[in-house]
Amino acid sequence: MMTISLPKTLTFAIALALSGCAKSYLVLLEDHDGSTGKVIFSDAGSETVVEQAGYGAALDNSKTVFKVEQEKINKDFGRALASEPVSPEIFLLYFETGGTKLTAESAALIPKIIETAGKHPAADISVIGHTDTVGDAGKNEKLANERAVQVSRLFDPSKLDVKEIAVTSHGEKNLLIKTGDETSEPRNRRVEVTIR
Repeated sequence: MMTISLPKTLTFAIALALSGCAKSYLVLLEDHDGSTGKVIFSDAGSETVVEQAGYGAALDNSKTVFKVEQEKINKDFGRALASEPVSPEIFLLYFETGGTKLTAESAALIPKIIETAGKHPAADISVIGHTDTVGDAGKNEKLANERAVQVSRLFDPSKLDVKEIAVTSHGEKNLLIKTGDETSEPRNRRVEVTIR
C-alpha cells in the first residue's frame, strides 16, 4: 500500500489518472505566494520526495521524480487549474493625518483595487479602518470608521458583482507599527481592504 503525506501548507499538487497506457502522476506547482511545499510518497519502508515546483512523480512504485514541462502541465491539468478560485488580495490605503483624505500614492491605487474586485465573482470585501495613536481613542474609533465607510463606497454593487461588504473600525487598536500613545505614525493611518 502506498501512503502519500501532504503537509498542511501544501502548495498545489494534483494527480491525474489517464486511461490507456499513460501513467498517473502528480506534479508539484508553485503556490500563489511563490512558495513550494513538498509531497512524500511512502511505500514498504521507502519514500519518494517531490519538493521542487514543476517536478512530478509517477503514482506507482517506480520512485522516479521527473521534470514536467509547462506545456504538459497545461495539457494534463489545464481544466483543473482554470477552475481554481481566485486568491484573496489585500490592499493597504494610507491617509493624511487627522482626516479622511487619502495620500496621493493610495489614491493612485483605487483603479487597481476596483479592477481586482471586478475579477472576483460574488466578491466578499472586508474594509477595516485604523488610526495612529494621536488624539482621543474614542474619536480615533470614529475616524477609522469614517475612513472605512468612505473606502467601502468605492465598491458600487450596481457595477461590480459584490456579495458582501463588511466595514469595521479598529481605531488605534491593531497598530501596523507598534508605537506609544500620541505618536503620529503614517503607516498606522490606514484602511485594509481584503477582496475574496
